[in-house]
Amino acid sequence: MGIFGRKDNTTTTPAGTAGPDLTALTGDYTIDPAHTTIEFVARHAMVTNVRGSFQDFSGSLHLDGQDPAKSTATLDITMASIDTGNADRDGHLKSADFFKIDEFPTMTFRSTRAESLGGEDYRITGDLSLLGVTRPITIDLEFNGVAKDPFGNERAGFEGKAELLRSEWGLTWNAALETGGVLISDKIKLNFDVSAIKNA
Repeated sequence: MGIFGRKDNTTTTPAGTAGPDLTALTGDYTIDPAHTTIEFVARHAMVTNVRGSFQDFSGSLHLDGQDPAKSTATLDITMASIDTGNADRDGHLKSADFFKIDEFPTMTFRSTRAESLGGEDYRITGDLSLLGVTRPITIDLEFNGVAKDPFGNERAGFEGKAELLRSEWGLTWNAALETGGVLISDKIKLNFDVSAIKNA
């Protein structure tokens, strides 16, 4: 099965190889921000989750239907676009306690490796740059299929997830709880729901 190819219920192809119908999938794609969600989840006060997302970002994909290892991904996120549904919390996240958006306005991801895990599952490894720190991160992806929308755009869809420790990028602000533990978890979960349009 080549990268991001559909499952075939009647035949099986080895991971990392392309079926005959995947050649057309190969090409360059632009991530569609209007139909893409980039979400983060943090544990708050040890008992609940706080969710947020980024509203301003751009990115691109190069998909290779013959060789998944040649596929690449880039993403640029404007940190001022962070949105947790609470203006005070968003303001705190933009401040020097957290993302320091005046000094570091953008978070970036640049892939360094792509691999097929079999079936519809893939893994992208790359460098995440935030607050002047660049560290590797791994994103597990599931391919959701391809479609042509009413405007003639060829789209490919994916769902992805990753986890990171925010302290590894210098995000160490916290507050102790009277009952023990801390206000904000070090572990952050990332969720991606991506729609990408094939370039003409």
